[in-house]
Amino acid sequence: MERRVIISNNIEADLTTALSEYRHDKLFVLTDDTTKAKCWPVVQHYSCLQDAHLMTISPTDTHKNIESLTHVWQALQNGGATRHSCMLNLGGGMVTDLGGFAAATFKRGIRFINMPTTLLAMTDASVGGKTGINFGGLKNEIGVFCNAEYVILSTDFLQTLDPQNLRSGYAEMIKHGLISNTAHWAELLRFDLAEPDLNQLQSMLEKSVQVKEHIVEQDPKEQGLRKALNFGHTFGHAFESFSMKYDHVTPPLLHGYAVAFGMICELYLSAVKTGFPTDRMQQTTRFIRDYYGSYHITCDNYPELISLMMHDKKNTAGIINFTLLGDIGDIRINQTATEKEIKEALDFFREGG
Repeated sequence: MERRVIISNNIEADLTTALSEYRHDKLFVLTDDTTKAKCWPVVQHYSCLQDAHLMTISPTDTHKNIESLTHVWQALQNGGATRHSCMLNLGGGMVTDLGGFAAATFKRGIRFINMPTTLLAMTDASVGGKTGINFGGLKNEIGVFCNAEYVILSTDFLQTLDPQNLRSGYAEMIKHGLISNTAHWAELLRFDLAEPDLNQLQSMLEKSVQVKEHIVEQDPKEQGLRKALNFGHTFGHAFESFSMKYDHVTPPLLHGYAVAFGMICELYLSAVKTGFPTDRMQQTTRFIRDYYGSYHITCDNYPELISLMMHDKKNTAGIINFTLLGDIGDIRINQTATEKEIKEALDFFREGG
């Protein structure tokens, strides 16, 4: 069965339809502590979920690790899951990433459905077939490509989100605007993130998911065009891994914030190396600064950040690989930059460019 993405106006009806598409002997639902408290009560009364086995893991990306994965495997085994069982991943990107990987590997693969509850998961993690966990201090180091049978998207869940997590997901939508077309990008920069209209956001979400789906369909295993979706992520993953390692007092950077800051750096490289228009770079950077603030780093942190970039999965032969833009929608994959240029981009970020 091909993956199907549903923009849902009736979660119960769409989930019932999805589950009735194929026979399953047992149904397992994966949540984290947060979605168990905030989102499970929204759906637990559905008749299609009455016999479901609920599994819960600790929240946040710091728990997207081998320990949580082992916990899920153990819960599936203890619950008597077979190759004919089904798993529903109800939560943010951490849940859909880890849950998808657990389903893809348990008994060599059981079917799963993603029902993302955060904007980040709706726009990024739950769509596209990437699953996995963090390992050795690096983001998504272990994983497989495996598609959910269905992805059910509903902005109803966004009412449970705090502003920071909503903005985290919106950063991926900005990326989709930058790699698609000027009209979509401009609409995203006009949106009021301080007082978000969820009805308007649902329409924009549908466009954003279509951008990703169109790219993934052409390049499911990231051999070429799909690398467009990595825009902002080479610097972004370095910021995120750095934060996970060193930010012990405050929570680490949310993924979308790290990507937003990574886009500032990679827009700078795009302007310098591939001719991205500086006025559009400044417009996008200003929007990010207004809603996402900044992240404190110093020149002394540059070697560590560059070292983290060296571990990025897009690299070949020790060369840091970037996706850059010649203009909005003009995607330039497999671009490189010197250490001096990377440091200049970090300077631009620190100076509030």
